Amino acid sequence: MTEESKKDEKEEYTGKQIQIMEGLEGVRRRPSMYIGNTSKEGLHHLIYEVVDNSVDEALSGYCTKIDVTLNKDGSVTITDNGRGIPVDIHPIKKIPAVEIALTKLHAGGKFDKKSYLISGGLHGVGVSVVNALSKKLIVEIGREGKMFEQEYSRGKPMTKLKVMGKSEQRGTKITFWPDEEIFSTVEFEYKILENRFREITFLNPGLKIILNDEKKGKKEEFFSSGGIIEFVKWINKSKEVLHTKPIYFKKESKGVIAEASIQYNQGYQENIFGFVNTINTVEGGTHVSGFKIALTRVINDYAKKKGLLKNGSFYGDDVREGLTAIISLKMPNPQFEGQTKTKLGNSEIRGLMDSIVSQALSEFFEENPAIARKITTKAIESSKARLAAKRAKDLVRRKNAFSLSGLPGKLADCSSKKSDNTELYLVEGESAGGSAKMARNKETQAILPLRGKILNVEKSNPIKALSSEEVANIITVIGTGVGDQFDLNKLRYKKVVIMTDADVDGEHIKTLLLTFFFRYMRELIENGNIYAAMPPLYRARKGKSDYYIYSDEELKKLTDKIGSVNVTRFKGLGEMSSNQLWETTMNPKTRKIKKIFIEDAVDADQTFSMLMGDDVPARRQFIQENAKEAILDI
Repeated sequence: MTEESKKDEKEEYTGKQIQIMEGLEGVRRRPSMYIGNTSKEGLHHLIYEVVDNSVDEALSGYCTKIDVTLNKDGSVTITDNGRGIPVDIHPIKKIPAVEIALTKLHAGGKFDKKSYLISGGLHGVGVSVVNALSKKLIVEIGREGKMFEQEYSRGKPMTKLKVMGKSEQRGTKITFWPDEEIFSTVEFEYKILENRFREITFLNPGLKIILNDEKKGKKEEFFSSGGIIEFVKWINKSKEVLHTKPIYFKKESKGVIAEASIQYNQGYQENIFGFVNTINTVEGGTHVSGFKIALTRVINDYAKKKGLLKNGSFYGDDVREGLTAIISLKMPNPQFEGQTKTKLGNSEIRGLMDSIVSQALSEFFEENPAIARKITTKAIESSKARLAAKRAKDLVRRKNAFSLSGLPGKLADCSSKKSDNTELYLVEGESAGGSAKMARNKETQAILPLRGKILNVEKSNPIKALSSEEVANIITVIGTGVGDQFDLNKLRYKKVVIMTDADVDGEHIKTLLLTFFFRYMRELIENGNIYAAMPPLYRARKGKSDYYIYSDEELKKLTDKIGSVNVTRFKGLGEMSSNQLWETTMNPKTRKIKKIFIEDAVDADQTFSMLMGDDVPARRQFIQENAKEAILDI
């Protein structure tokens, strides 16, 4: 397996620490409760759960290397050089501890504080859920000078735990085959795993992760000695930074180790990425809110103390413009909101982070006045821009033709006032907008036609972005506001659907809109409110039957099945009749629609910066590598 790690096995981690809470009943019946969903995201979550266990061994000081191999037969093998899952007989259940860990929900060493003081896994469900959702799983353990092995299928042991022979190697090796009965796809994507493993090694300096895709012949090694300082530099690699050396501090208080790295760039976007025990908390939480509170206060206090801020105070948006920050917490007993672990809920952490960041950042500003002045000056300029943008936005509103409701005149609103069943379609072009208005369900579907391509907000300052007529209309219609004024409770529609032509221009407009939402209303993506319509590419007619086709592959399958057909290529939404548009793209019973989600906020930021920014070589390479992808996944 792997080399023996440096830590010896004197630390107590035996079958006594495996505590049982309940069985695996219901996991296969309702897998989404445990892994989010049964599509691509849930599939990759299986790997994360196993890797998280190995990372927990690293956090405890027992693991230095993790190998992840995507095998040619569709299985995945994850190997670490940690202590190995305990194999001794459990004192209560009288079966090997590893079997309990793999077959009982909420069974694991993470409930015993002596075994894992810090752990990324949630409630110990990880490896047992992976086992339940795999048609086959083999666990191999190097421990106590022996090599052990056991095989499972869909959560049930197929063999007893066997001693395969003597071995000085130590650690755990798990190979699993995801179950096609559960998942809509069992194809793992290298790029998704690459992003996650890079993050893990940045957050755990000294840990090595090797990713090997045997199907594609790709292999990459991830390792960081500089930790989150390197992480911030990597994120800002294609941006012009305000100060070369990132700000860094690390503090320990009440059993919580908090570290942060901060670097400002000359751009306008804010990027704060929070992690708890290496778990990417995409939706933030109390650690991020505590950081924001402290950052705003410290910069305000410094500016006033140095006489740089004469009147008023900075808003949070002012001090966070151009900010890239990594916040990493290592803590016992984190409380995550939701099984997919995207938001930290521990209330005590907000005040703790506020205190830690306030002290560390205040000290840094006093010791580094040149950097402090640069950051404060940028906040001053941002504050001026915010006020100017507000004036410009108000002017645009007065100039535009508005209906009595205060909404843009070209909006065809729906009659229902219940936001939980309403949809807003952002439609490319006036012609398609007209068809959509005729096609829609007037009670629940609202239409806002867009004139051409909206502004590229990635390359525009907030004044220009927020004073753009199309952008202002979108903000007004959606109702939540942006920035510090964003309020999800004021959202006027349950779904916001981007509907563009199925061509290059349509994809560009879609990307522009997604960039806007990601930069100015990211909470809508995180909350699952943003969708992309999927209009058909072709209509195939055989006799009196019509088939709507969404890809070239689908067209080929149809012609192979039913023979020659009369094929019409749709050049745009405006070419469809209102009946066709309703049946193919707007009717909830027959349409195809795609929810937009953020797989990885760090990667999404880099993707938008590269696609819509000034890094031409990187954009060219991305287009060459992804030319066949029709839809951008954030």
